[in-house]
Amino acid sequence: MTNTTELVLILLPVLLLSMSLHEMMHAFASDWLGDDTARMMGRVSLNPIKHIDPIFTVAVPLLMLLSGGPLFGAAKPVQVNFRRLRYGEFGGAIVGMIGPLTNLVVAAAAALIFNAVQPEFGTVTYGIFQITIELNVGLFIFNSIPWPPLDGSRLLYAFAPRAVQEVMESIERAGMIGLVFFIFIFFEFGGSIGQVLGKVVHLLAPGLII
Repeated sequence: MTNTTELVLILLPVLLLSMSLHEMMHAFASDWLGDDTARMMGRVSLNPIKHIDPIFTVAVPLLMLLSGGPLFGAAKPVQVNFRRLRYGEFGGAIVGMIGPLTNLVVAAAAALIFNAVQPEFGTVTYGIFQITIELNVGLFIFNSIPWPPLDGSRLLYAFAPRAVQEVMESIERAGMIGLVFFIFIFFEFGGSIGQVLGKVVHLLAPGLII
């Protein structure tokens, strides 16, 4: 697809649904493991309004799409009281990783249908599958990176020694400064991350042209 307007019109609904599924699963897992904070805040929902962050949910993915970079983004974080979760840090790892894994499942399901249907390149149908697969693989890879407050950090917390956890906690306390620093690094190494994304997409859907 070469029509930018078509790309954006496909990206927005796919993005909102993918993000909503991601965040809803965080909230669902948190509630299931003993912390009802997210449920009380209405986050066990597919309603995109509950989950949207204007910058990371909309602006960043659109910028990456228009610039030809790897598709990724983030939604408004789900509030979790990790002290209330069963299984301690391992409960936190489950809550953290269920979001990215949900995106991987969506990408795999879309790839399975794409491989079976094999839509014609350049059609709207092809574009829907292309963006659905690329975006969800990108969300899986980006959010699985073990940098606080990204989801992958919860998995690292569960296995890292206390000294490493303390470093991660200091990064998390830095808030936006730490996240902006990470995004700067991410953009610097965007080429290599884009290559990983391409390999995963090709593994799921060998016939997809990206």
